[in-house]
Amino acid sequence: MTDAAQKAQVASSSFYAGMRMLPRREREAMFAIYRFCRIVDDIADDQQAPREGRGAMLDVWRADIAALYRGGDAGAAAFLAGPVADFALAEADFIAVIDGMQMDVEADIRWPDYATLDLYCDRVATAVGRLSVRVFGMEAGPGERLAHHLGRALQLTNILRDIDEDAGIGRVYLPAEALAAAGIAPTTPEALLADVRLDAAARWLAVPAQEHYREAAAILAARPKGLLTAPRLMEVAYARLLRGMIAQGWHSPRRRVRVARWRLALAAIWYSLWR
Repeated sequence: MTDAAQKAQVASSSFYAGMRMLPRREREAMFAIYRFCRIVDDIADDQQAPREGRGAMLDVWRADIAALYRGGDAGAAAFLAGPVADFALAEADFIAVIDGMQMDVEADIRWPDYATLDLYCDRVATAVGRLSVRVFGMEAGPGERLAHHLGRALQLTNILRDIDEDAGIGRVYLPAEALAAAGIAPTTPEALLADVRLDAAARWLAVPAQEHYREAAAILAARPKGLLTAPRLMEVAYARLLRGMIAQGWHSPRRRVRVARWRLALAAIWYSLWR
């Protein structure tokens, strides 16, 4: 992927409003992290490739990341060398992201127990948060806490937003506990989508998501050291998205809730002045 293509992907994402407020070095580092995440996510989601092939591609990325940190030929991961050196990004966090993608490759995740879902969220979202807070210049304590809570909040929101899309490729991330609380004994993703009790199961998962947003907002309100405009924007935008879904509900037919770009633009201006 070229730098131009990478930036075009970022510009079309929810991250763009926050990322463009960063100084150049930090912004380029976040572009690189985003690029890495998109590449391995695309591998995991490639429904045309066999599981063994996707797993092998992720193994190549593991090897390239290991080489990057040991002075070898980093292969496809070479574009991460600058950010790793500039911000002391941890190898374990890159590997955690790959491990999360491996969970999707090994089998289609369907109604996992909550502990497994939480592990998945830690790998595919909170690990990205841990990389990001280093770029933002946050201290270890508040940075780790923010990554923990905001990463999980964002991922749970994505799960609640993408229920139909995920079910279409055979995945259901709603945890078994949520389905049981709604009285659902799941059989297939298609049957779950048609079940009127899906709304209750989704609302069950919205509760921990809201709690993670509250914790993240409290950390940001304390104004810890660091470039906080980007995480503030993500917290505001995605918390608003979750509230919109809660207000609308998850009854069929489900309409995709979105956050208007103009709201993100206004928030970016506000937070850049307030920081």
